[in-house]
Amino acid sequence: MPKAIRTYVRWVDATNRYVGLLAMYLVFAMMGILLYSSFMKSFFIPPLWGLEMAQFLLVGYYILGGAWSLQSDDHVRMDLIYGRWSPRSRAIIDAITVIFLFVYLVVLLYGGISSTSYALQYGERSYSSWRPYMAPIKIIMCIGIVLMLLQTIAVFFKDVAAARGEDVL
Repeated sequence: MPKAIRTYVRWVDATNRYVGLLAMYLVFAMMGILLYSSFMKSFFIPPLWGLEMAQFLLVGYYILGGAWSLQSDDHVRMDLIYGRWSPRSRAIIDAITVIFLFVYLVVLLYGGISSTSYALQYGERSYSSWRPYMAPIKIIMCIGIVLMLLQTIAVFFKDVAAARGEDVL
């Protein structure tokens, strides 16, 4: 594989590993908010923002951690037939199926950018009683999709290299 592809794969892998590790800690923040909300609901007046803020953190957790999950091959896969194939056959099939993922993510990003620009232009707010602005979570969503796109391209390069019997790293 050319040096530019190797550099790209290393850069994307390192970036997504770092972002994924940071996103991992959002679960603890979410647990803290839910614990605080439960305590306040039991003894005092519950906060209006508790559940929705926990939902926003959960969205950040899974959308920013998705690329790291793809990189470390931790996503769900049906192994009925796949596990019996040779590594070369798996790499060829993975290289083909990752193209479908890429197309899906491009469409998702197009919709995400459209939704984000609407939220920024019109100051879109949630319909809850807390009424937070929706733009920040939509921006995070777009960043997560871009990271997934970059990781999808890196996975494609790794699969092509594996199908050719090479190592991209």
